[in-house]
Amino acid sequence: MNQKLVTKKNRKIRLLKETHPLIDCKIFYQRDYLHLLIKYGLEAPDHLDDQPAPTRIPGPVQVINLGESEAS
Repeated sequence: MNQKLVTKKNRKIRLLKETHPLIDCKIFYQRDYLHLLIKYGLEAPDHLDDQPAPTRIPGPVQVINLGESEAS
């Protein structure tokens, strides 16, 4: 999903919670919707094996430590 649209959706939910604090809502992203379709058999998974669909870009995990400076 386009990051611009996700940011817009999150902003709308934050504004809703600020103006109406008694309303409880849950954000469903595209990956959540697709997982529900597969879970309840409304759509066949795109992959042939029984592994869950990836939810992030594949590749090694990168750890970045923002607390320490490299110049010391």
